[in-house]
Formats: sequence, C-alpha cells, structure tokens
Amino acid sequence: MKQLRKIAERTVETLLTASGAITTLVIFLIIVFLFKEGLGLFNSPVVEKGYVLCVHEKNSVADLTAYQIKQIFDAEVENWKALGGKDEAIELFRFEEIFNHYPEAEFGEDYQYLPDKLGEYIRHSSGIIAFLPKRYAPVDKPGVKTLREAQIRITDFFFGKEWMPTSTPAPLFGVLPLIMGTLWVSFFAILIAMPLGMGVAIYLSELANERVRKILKPTIELLAGIPSVVYGFFGLVVLVPFIQQLFDLPVGETALAGSVILAIMALPTIITVAEDAMRNTPRAMREASLALGATPWQTICRVIIPYASSGISAAVVLGIGRAVGETMAVLMVTGNAAVMPRTLFEPVRTIPATIAAELGEAPAGGAHYQSLFLLGCILFIITMIISITAEVISKKQHHAV
Repeated sequence: MKQLRKIAERTVETLLTASGAITTLVIFLIIVFLFKEGLGLFNSPVVEKGYVLCVHEKNSVADLTAYQIKQIFDAEVENWKALGGKDEAIELFRFEEIFNHYPEAEFGEDYQYLPDKLGEYIRHSSGIIAFLPKRYAPVDKPGVKTLREAQIRITDFFFGKEWMPTSTPAPLFGVLPLIMGTLWVSFFAILIAMPLGMGVAIYLSELANERVRKILKPTIELLAGIPSVVYGFFGLVVLVPFIQQLFDLPVGETALAGSVILAIMALPTIITVAEDAMRNTPRAMREASLALGATPWQTICRVIIPYASSGISAAVVLGIGRAVGETMAVLMVTGNAAVMPRTLFEPVRTIPATIAAELGEAPAGGAHYQSLFLLGCILFIITMIISITAEVISKKQHHAV
C-alpha cells in the first residue's frame, strides 16, 4: 500500500513538473516569436514593398525618409531645395498616369516596352519623382536614377509622431502617439480609481460590520469578472453621450471616457488588494494606538495605512497593469485617433486598441503586420515592468511583516 502511494506521489510530481516545464517553454516560444516578428520591421524598406521611387539622373537627392516622402506626395513640400536638392519644382508622377501620355498599343502585348516609355518620360522631366512598380521601373535606362532603398529606422518608429501604416507610397509607423495615448489614459484612470478604491478599502477593512463586508466584498470582486466588452457598451451608450453633453464637445469618444471606464474596471483590483493589506495589520498595533488615546481615524491614517503602504502600492500598480492592457472597452470609447494627446477631451488611441483594430487587416509578413507585433513587444515590456514592480513591492511588505 505504501509502495503504491509512493508511486502515485512520484507520478503526480512528475506530471506537475512536466506541466510546468511545458508551460514555461510555450511562454518562452511565444515571446521569441513575438520579438522575431516585430523586429523584422527594421528590415523592411521605407517605400511600399514591390515599388520604387525614380527621379531624373541629375537630381542630387539620393534618398528620402518616409516622412519626407509623405510631405512630397501630400504636396506639403513642392520644391527639391527643401530636401537638399536644387531649386526646382517637384513634379509628382504615379504609375497609372503613363497611360494618359502614351497610347496603350505602344507598350507591347505584354507591356515589354513599358519600362522604355517610363524612362523616356522621366528623362524629359528634370523635377519628377515617380512612384512605380519594380517590375516596370526603368532601373537601367539612361536619364533615370532610382532612389536608394532605405530601411525603416528605429528612431522613426519610436519617435515618429504619425501612425499611418496604410499610406502610400511610404507608410508611417510613428508609435509615439500610441504609447502616449496608452499612458495618458492609464494615468488618469489611476488618478480617478485610486482615491475611490482607497475609500472603499478603508471602509471595508475598518468601518463596515461583518455582515456588510460579507455582502460588499464578493459583490466588488464579482465586478472583475464582467467582460470588458460589457463595460465598453456601458461607456458607449451611457458615459460617452453624458461627457459630450456635459462639456459641450463635438464627440464624446475621448480620453476622459476611456479613463473613467478603465478606472471602473481597475477598482475591484485596487479595493481587494488594498483591503487585504490593511486587514493584515496586526491587531496589537491597532489596540496600542487606541490605548494611547488615538481616535479610530487617527489610527487608520497614522498606523494602518503606513503599515499597509506596500500592499496599497501593489494594489495601485496592479490597477495600472489592468488599465494598460485593456483592449475592447478602450477601443469602443476613446475615438481611436492616433494623435498626440493634449487634453482629456480629445480622441486618442492606445496600443492594445490598435492591435485589435488592425491586425485582422494587415497582410501577413508585411511591414504593417510586423509593426503590430512590435507594438505587442512594447506592451509586453510595459506590463512586465509593472508586474516586476508589483512583485518587488509585495516582497517589501512580506519583509516588513
């Protein structure tokens, strides 16, 4: 009998060890895959894949950044001098325009003469910049120069202020508005949730009787199980119109709406962790404070809260983690405008919302697809920092005990 019990214990131990090892390996492989796909963005060309930019051979400009290309094709820059070239007007040319200048019969049955015609047109236009498919580009034709195929730079990604992954001829992957939008909404959500959560935690821990506590605490913990899409519907139907009318705004989908919804979603975490930390304060410390003549409020403010400060800090950090990683609710109420946030009354876009909204439309393996994986890497790093911070704070609390 003892032998069978030992065999069963070893079997269970082996299964648990194998389960832990497999789980760890799977998580590691997921992280490797995430970073492998994301970092591939910096091997992608600035110009849309399969296309090139051609200019006249006498043009002194050798390459252009994605932002400069956008400025050219949006007619924000109209002279080569602004880009380091000579004082000459820029002439924009797209591939389909060649059919307006030559009869289609001149291109041959399989368009074999199309590169010659494109080269001829570029040769006679000194200020031209042509956006052409690689297969038809007059790469080796006289009078034509192809701009160097620069790759997307790390600085363009992390410090760029425009997120336009589908623009042509050069997509823009400036992630700074998304990072700032995420931190902006999360920061104000914690500013709203922290005083409310602390108030409820103090009430449950120190003021509420046992009967009230047994009803309120499970109810609050139950709020954490409500799907985020339900919070999003509530925000869209109730909160967004209310904010629009209250502040007389053009639209109610703003950073403020996202912050309030995230604050509501973070409250159960903050209340539960903070209340547990305060209830773990030794009874002797409470009694000693009261015996010295302190009032219950003085005991709460000067004894219980300082003693439970590590646990309260961990509650706030975990609340931030809840807010940073939220997707659906924020996607529904913030307006999803990838712009640098300036006030709470403007639409913003967060990293999780961007991934959820765009991943289904991004071609697999393309620059847009890789940029979304890189956003996932950034979100992973942010949440890892938050988790490590919470763990460090919790360990400080245990050492204090």
